[in-house]
Amino acid sequence: MKTLRDAAVGDTVKVVKLHGEGAVRRRIMDMGITRGVEIYVRKVAPLGDPIEINVRNYELSVRKADAEMVEIETE
Repeated sequence: MKTLRDAAVGDTVKVVKLHGEGAVRRRIMDMGITRGVEIYVRKVAPLGDPIEINVRNYELSVRKADAEMVEIETE
């Protein structure tokens, strides 16, 4: 299983599944990260946290812990 945390800078990936429960999962979905959406990884901070991505034509910063809950497939 590959997660958003494993994606490299410059990759465009597709969300396969969201893990997590309750409020955490709801927060990820509220940010626009849902099954089937494409995500472009723009930057990763020097220590790996946060990860800057483009989702649905807007920029978003995601923590490593949240990125691990997003299962992806590379295009």
